[in-house]
Amino acid sequence: MAQSSDVFVVVPIEMDPSTKAIQALSSSNDPLLTRELEALNNLHQNLKSAPGITNGIPPPPTSVGPKLSTQIERMRQTGNNAFRKQNYAEAVDLYTLAISMALRRPPWEPSALLREELQQLYANRAQAHISINNWPEALADVNASIDFKRVGNPKAHWRKGRCLKEMGRYEEAKEALEFGLEFGNDPELANMLKEVNEALSKRKL
Repeated sequence: MAQSSDVFVVVPIEMDPSTKAIQALSSSNDPLLTRELEALNNLHQNLKSAPGITNGIPPPPTSVGPKLSTQIERMRQTGNNAFRKQNYAEAVDLYTLAISMALRRPPWEPSALLREELQQLYANRAQAHISINNWPEALADVNASIDFKRVGNPKAHWRKGRCLKEMGRYEEAKEALEFGLEFGNDPELANMLKEVNEALSKRKL
């Protein structure tokens, strides 16, 4: 019997003559095919719009579009300004825009740059959510920040512990704070862990 790698499957696709986009025929309802074609078309658009592209060949992975980097940083700073003015809902929206912009980086740009941008933006948005007591939203953002950067990110670990504590999930808060302390001793993390342990002790009385 033929192995899956030896099987050639014809998929129902066609090219739009006006946009040059590859699309599935109306008879196809395969969601996996739809996602793959969307990724392919996005890559095509990136190749067409990126500066310095020659004959459709992307630049080396050290190349970074300075215009997009400037826009992302400007949006982040605008969000920081809104946060300092205590316009927390506006700050959330601005950080969200900055995250969307960062996620549009071409796939050939250094992944480390994207990870650093996103961990910071998610952490900032988490703090804005915390300021208006949006605990589930803040927890989701801070988890993303920690996924991108575990070491050297004590504020994110502290914010995760704070979110879980405020949601009454003390055991999880304890685990999160202890996990954060594995990457280095931080006074704020240690103090939060002490508060959580005291709350757990009172619950057992």
